[in-house]
Amino acid sequence: MKNTTRYSRQIVLPEIGVLGQQKLHGAHVLVIGAGGLGCPVLQNLAAAGVGSLGIVDGDVVEETNLHRQLLYTLKDCGKGKAATAAEAVLLLNPHVNVTVFPEFLNKQNAFDIVGDYQIIVDCTDSIGVRYLINDVALAKNIPVVYASIYKFEGQVSVFNYKNGPSYRCLFPETESLITVPNCVASGVLGVLPNTLGAFQATEVLKIILEIGSVLSGKLLIYDGLHYQTQFVDFAKNPAAIEKGRINGLKILNQENTELQALDREAFLEKCSQDNCLVIDIREAYEEPEWSGSNVVNVPLAALENYCGQLDKDESIVLFCQSGQRSQLALAYLKKEGFTRLSHLEKGIQSL
Repeated sequence: MKNTTRYSRQIVLPEIGVLGQQKLHGAHVLVIGAGGLGCPVLQNLAAAGVGSLGIVDGDVVEETNLHRQLLYTLKDCGKGKAATAAEAVLLLNPHVNVTVFPEFLNKQNAFDIVGDYQIIVDCTDSIGVRYLINDVALAKNIPVVYASIYKFEGQVSVFNYKNGPSYRCLFPETESLITVPNCVASGVLGVLPNTLGAFQATEVLKIILEIGSVLSGKLLIYDGLHYQTQFVDFAKNPAAIEKGRINGLKILNQENTELQALDREAFLEKCSQDNCLVIDIREAYEEPEWSGSNVVNVPLAALENYCGQLDKDESIVLFCQSGQRSQLALAYLKKEGFTRLSHLEKGIQSL
């Protein structure tokens, strides 16, 4: 551990001390998502001296991110978030070891990415990915620090901590896509994810240091508009935990034969085929536009009803802005029995 002067105001706390700071230095934390929540998590963990950070994100910086994702500046637009966040973290604290994963988490790469990390911080905005994170964490027996945001409100909890409740215990899995909110459709107050991300970082530090009361079995709900907080207790559900663990082990043991992701060239080739239906699941106002004789715009919330009219053996390609929503939609349609599915891995922005 280098430069203890940097952490002197933290080391002086009796609950931390030099030994606690050494624990932080030796910790390995994986942050999945370098957006609104991920930015403050990374800033606070790096500043506190957490020694090894992994950053997972396949997205690029856009100008619409800048009101809330404070690791980035206007000159970063168009750059990959994971690598750009890593550069900013190292400027903040060059003694932190940062590993970059410039891709979205999926069933094919999850276990390789999680590797030997001790804690996962879930900073995603995809319900499907949250279940995946939960199941992988259960299979590896590591805790997950979770948060989500919506307009002026947010919530925080810790799952899989010392054999405690899991994400599935609090949120039983649903097949519906209509319940999936995102910042593009609903909006968010810029300061909110920074508040919730700071809450997440606090839980990570407490877990590493083994101090205080961890939010295991408790959901903290924060209302920024009216400055109110409340706690909701939730119980451990052994059946939900077993389901998640089994799912995680299946992913660990399976071959990489799951969902088909298309690169730029393969996507353009598919779009040129008349017998292929290309579905744009973005909102109608999202840019850039992408049109064609076989392209239809069906926002994610409407996909469930629309696809009820389709032949399940029809060749379907899905795309969105960055690839996250299309991956979620693809997984849903696969469960519904559709057999010829693919999606543009990095979204329309990759074109």
